[in-house]
Amino acid sequence: MGLKSGSTTSGAAEKWIVRTHQASYRSAMQIVVTLDCVDTEAQANFWLAALAPLDYRRGFHGPPYLSLVGPAPAPTLLLQHVPEPKQGKNRMHLDLDFGTADLVSEVNRLERLGAAKLSEELSEHGFRWIVVADPEGNEFCVFNPPNNINVAE
Repeated sequence: MGLKSGSTTSGAAEKWIVRTHQASYRSAMQIVVTLDCVDTEAQANFWLAALAPLDYRRGFHGPPYLSLVGPAPAPTLLLQHVPEPKQGKNRMHLDLDFGTADLVSEVNRLERLGAAKLSEELSEHGFRWIVVADPEGNEFCVFNPPNNINVAE
């Protein structure tokens, strides 16, 4: 939906139109993060344990896919079987905030599940994080946000 160039619609009306249009997606739209993996069962076990605080569970399973779903509106993690192992750096990765400032304890828990710690604690703009890899080498970050985040509207 767009407005014609030169429209006389007020800024408030334009915002209402955009918000109404966005609201129509809210009930149907979802985010699915797809993760390529060689062993979907092993990866499912790792990620279910890693995401246990977020109450994820198995969803659809029809090879080559196995989905892990959390409570709405959490994104679905779709594990996709591929024949080749991961090569190179991820172009996209997950950032997981488990709601704790104790990143080391959370990373230690993930290491016991099969993850590998790839960095020491890093920080920037008040965010703190540690880079970790799942058992197949897919990088993700365990992070803690600053106490007050300024979000642009």
